[in-house]
Amino acid sequence: MTAQSQPRAEWQSSAWQPPSAIEQELYDAKTRGDWARYVTALAHTPLFVADSRERVDAHPDTVVFTPYRDPRTRTDCLAVYTEGMLPAPAEDPVFHSGSLGWYARVWGPKDPPWLAVNPGSPCEAYFPTTPGHRAVWQQHADRAAATGAPPHPRLRALIVGGPLRGPVAHGLACGALLSVNNAELWNAMAYHGGGYTAERDRLSEWWGITSRADWQRTLELLLRAEMTSPVWEFTLGIRRSLALDFAGAVDVDHWRQVAERALWHNAAEAAEPRITPDGVTVAQPRSDAEVRSQVAGVRRLIGRITRYEARFRADGLLADGRFVRSVEAWDYGRASCMARWGLGARYCTLSEAEQAVLRAGRLSQANYRSWADFSAAYILGRCLHFDEEEFGDWYEEMVAAHRLLMSDPGSPWRNLPWK
Repeated sequence: MTAQSQPRAEWQSSAWQPPSAIEQELYDAKTRGDWARYVTALAHTPLFVADSRERVDAHPDTVVFTPYRDPRTRTDCLAVYTEGMLPAPAEDPVFHSGSLGWYARVWGPKDPPWLAVNPGSPCEAYFPTTPGHRAVWQQHADRAAATGAPPHPRLRALIVGGPLRGPVAHGLACGALLSVNNAELWNAMAYHGGGYTAERDRLSEWWGITSRADWQRTLELLLRAEMTSPVWEFTLGIRRSLALDFAGAVDVDHWRQVAERALWHNAAEAAEPRITPDGVTVAQPRSDAEVRSQVAGVRRLIGRITRYEARFRADGLLADGRFVRSVEAWDYGRASCMARWGLGARYCTLSEAEQAVLRAGRLSQANYRSWADFSAAYILGRCLHFDEEEFGDWYEEMVAAHRLLMSDPGSPWRNLPWK
């Protein structure tokens, strides 16, 4: 495998810091003239190509390769970029993401004769796109597929182009459990994710978000912690109050009894007449059967929470004697991610996404005491929603991400003070 590269003089006279590990790998391979290693690296990372947003919105299931005239090859080239070399998201253009194997398969006879990887950077390279060259790309892609996907979770960061210190970094780190689990760059504020259409599809499939208004409404609910079940918060709030009153651990039976009394008391209060601006309002009292059903549900929930916390302690997520005070962290962590997902889908601007990330960070700091405290709360919320006490992937993925974030020397949780 051969490639053409022409480094500029100013690059040779000054140090260059690759934005992330993949650009470092490409730069090292290029510096050694090891083009097989360079293409192998390309086969293990997504490659992004620009497209017109207007065209993509009209035909979301298609991709058009738009070449540019490169003065060095003196011919048409298609520019593709690795993740760390992407510009900040703008209204237009948008970017698609594809593997090297995908480019090898979809390239047509009328497509450009050269592929330009990260043009204009010290790790740039140019490859001919003849059928023979594309066959080599496919071979590298097949070998990459045979070795399997890189391990998850993975801690990935931008060394250049993403905050590593300060309030924005803290807010982004509140979403790090998901970023690490998905092997995404945890501190990429200028987020493209899997590309424009992929991010829109993700929001539509998982959240029912198909417009800017949907995104704004969902983000605000997350930042207000209104997507977390009020029953969970009521139940945990009872224990939190008891722990403050008695300055120590709360017996589970006592917790259940107080929660039951609170439910009956709330039901009786709700049935009392109330004076409102419209006059006296008489509420419809709830039946005893309805309240008994709520009591039974809360008693079951207390059992689930205590069993999860016991497993958390066994797996190192909670210290002995500690408990989860609130699961609002699940909403705050998702809000941090939602801000970036909205940016990738072009439902917001970079400034709007950054302000949301800052809010998520401030709210997390105000309601939790440490990264460990926040993490346990986030994981409990996720498990109560998804896991159903199976302790399956929904749980195991978070345990692995938590351990990595708490132990890796490069983790934001090791390098950013909680307050």
